[in-house]
Amino acid sequence: MTPPLEVTEATAAVPPEATLAGASQKAIQGRSLGQIAWRRLKRDKVAMTGGLVVVFLVLVAVFAPLIIDLLGTDPNFRDYKLVDADTGLPIGGGGGVSSEHIFGVEPGNGRDIFSRVVEGAKISLLIAFLATILSVVIGTVMGIVAGYFGGWVDTLISRLMDIFLAFPLLLFAIALVGVIGTAGFGLDGLTLRIVVIIFIIGFFNWPYIGRIVRGQTLSLREREFVDAARSLGAKPKYVLFKELLPNLVAPILVYSTLLIPTNILFEAALSFLGVGVPPPTATWGGMLSDATRWYQVDPQFMFPPGLAIFVTVLAFNLFGDGLRDALDPRSR
Repeated sequence: MTPPLEVTEATAAVPPEATLAGASQKAIQGRSLGQIAWRRLKRDKVAMTGGLVVVFLVLVAVFAPLIIDLLGTDPNFRDYKLVDADTGLPIGGGGGVSSEHIFGVEPGNGRDIFSRVVEGAKISLLIAFLATILSVVIGTVMGIVAGYFGGWVDTLISRLMDIFLAFPLLLFAIALVGVIGTAGFGLDGLTLRIVVIIFIIGFFNWPYIGRIVRGQTLSLREREFVDAARSLGAKPKYVLFKELLPNLVAPILVYSTLLIPTNILFEAALSFLGVGVPPPTATWGGMLSDATRWYQVDPQFMFPPGLAIFVTVLAFNLFGDGLRDALDPRSR
């Protein structure tokens, strides 16, 4: 038999309501939507691994000059002593791998591959992030306006999205870069080319996120909190950016993480075709383009830039998929 509870003067003096209130305060802890999503994301080991790789790549891009000073050499320095004078191939095994050149050197000129891969990470991520921000800003504004107002406004913006989606972007990029040349808009050289590439990628990719925002807005505009804001006399601007936009942060954030690797690939494609960032600035696509001339005699040259693109795109995609599942578990 269970022994009877021993009631002391201290416990008898405490009201049962107070005891229950204290117990409930300790047992029940409210969590925000962000905390719940973070707990889900932490349980996804694949997504967390991708996120850690993304953080690592961002740190490499930010501290690229310091990393190059510590572990490499000037990415544009041509050391012809490291290549054979007759064949142009790197001296030594593994494409010239040594303690000073951990990824080897480029055939024909002896530039350090490690330094150029790190420099390429800075350029590729800079273009991809800024182009994504431009696409997100334009796509969010156009999508939320089309979804909220509907009617002829929705029809006009939707047809504009269709036109942009059908546009031959790669051909336009090649033509635009050729027309602008080396100077324009008060800029010149590398700065002008980077700005043009960011504009091309960001401005012509906004319909992808615009369609997602429009679809979410069409469902959100019928919710009770929107009707309540209208009944209180809220203007459309307030409803759009104070009521609807905060509820669209999750899909916008998820799609942004999935848009970044697409922009990285597009920038690499432009550099590969010779209309991206001009040499001698290092880019992953430009290095792959140079490697095509040597892959039969020095295949090691294409592995570092190709692997950098593969790992970066894969990490962003894995993290984006995990973030989508964490913010919206019903989508699985």
